[in-house]
Amino acid sequence: MQALILAGGKGTRLRPLTVYTPKPVVPICNRSFLLYQIDTLRRAGITDITLSLSYQPYKIEQQLGDGSEYGVKINYTVETLPMGTAGAYKFAEDLIREPTVVFNGDILTSLDLEAVIREHNERRATATIVLAPVENPSAYGLVETEADGRVRRFLEKPKADQISVNTINAGTYVLDPRVLDFIPAGENYSFEYGLFPDLLRRGESFFAHVPRDTYWIDIGTPTRYLQVHHDLLAGRVRGVEIGGRRGEFDAATAAEIDDLSLVADGCTIKPGAQVLNSVLGEGCHIEEKASVFNSVIWPHTRVGAGAQVSNAIIGRGCHVGRASQVGAGAVLGDKTSLTDYTQTGGAL
Repeated sequence: MQALILAGGKGTRLRPLTVYTPKPVVPICNRSFLLYQIDTLRRAGITDITLSLSYQPYKIEQQLGDGSEYGVKINYTVETLPMGTAGAYKFAEDLIREPTVVFNGDILTSLDLEAVIREHNERRATATIVLAPVENPSAYGLVETEADGRVRRFLEKPKADQISVNTINAGTYVLDPRVLDFIPAGENYSFEYGLFPDLLRRGESFFAHVPRDTYWIDIGTPTRYLQVHHDLLAGRVRGVEIGGRRGEFDAATAAEIDDLSLVADGCTIKPGAQVLNSVLGEGCHIEEKASVFNSVIWPHTRVGAGAQVSNAIIGRGCHVGRASQVGAGAVLGDKTSLTDYTQTGGAL
């Protein structure tokens, strides 16, 4: 079994965080996001992984290398033009020899991938799509299945009277390599609107897997990016490890750091400062009586004396001036500098 991670998106919904950092390697609890997907694959015994890239590919390859540091082998394909989800799979055809797990490159999940593969093999399926239940089905494209798990049809953002299920495409597939023959070469072609409807028309063995009690989130917006941090810090994502919560850093005895927070190496936290339910990246500097609540701060950012950061995301190398108020909904891109007494915030 091999794996392909579709990691070519520009991450436009996460801007300004993704202006300098490709979405697949934005830090989640101080680890590059793709490492969580690699962990999921490795736990299922899959170590032959191809990354399909397009936007700032060299930054991703620079971080992950050949994968040996993480117990896997990583190959790379780079699209010069967007090929679509299925087109990217076709583009990587020369590297694909076996049934392949395909991940969308913006999903964090606690999925038991071994169970998905086992069911795929037992059914002798040509393709398996993983589905996730949602609370508001009208906002998504839904997938209907038969009693035996076969995919019946796809419903794109149905009206209220058309809703019969609450299961959506969770962005994870297991595909037999012969489906590559059904994908046109050199074209922009999607799984959702191209290959999957074609499999149904051909009468191929196309099944769905609906896991129970599985965490699933698309990290592609600031709201959800912040939410996944809160979920991980609170231990709500079973089977997903965030590593140690304390690096080697310098904190005053009068500073307050709660047990939920994650503080990386090289940070400095001055007297009277508070860090609660938050993540500090490497080399952050929190001045006297500053407070950081429910927030994510990327490496080498300084929060000035008496400043308050709450329910916000702050990029790499920023400066928050003294007595500033960075409120709910604020998202600061890398190297942003706020003058003293700035007040900012808004709805995520």
